[in-house]
Amino acid sequence: MALKKSYSKDKKVCNVTFTVKADAAQGAKTITIAGDFNSWSSTETPLKKAADGSFSVKIPLEAGKEYQFRYLLDGSRWENDWAADKYIPAPFSHTDNSVVIC
Repeated sequence: MALKKSYSKDKKVCNVTFTVKADAAQGAKTITIAGDFNSWSSTETPLKKAADGSFSVKIPLEAGKEYQFRYLLDGSRWENDWAADKYIPAPFSHTDNSVVIC
């Protein structure tokens, strides 16, 4: 898994590319990302599968903020990003959420 950040010229937007590498995808057919930036929708933001078996999506986020998120593999298995900037306890379960800092 990986997070790649790039900023707009005015530094107001942080474009984050979220990537789940093939080994981390564990044979998943679909992966979506849910987080603060999409009201925790498990269907709104799908990642696109590449020829090498990895999945990725680029999301523009407001700079200067932190965003919690998790990946949903095949609509049934939640995973964190191993390359997240930090982790914080999820408010509704006994797990952690990944955090990206823009």
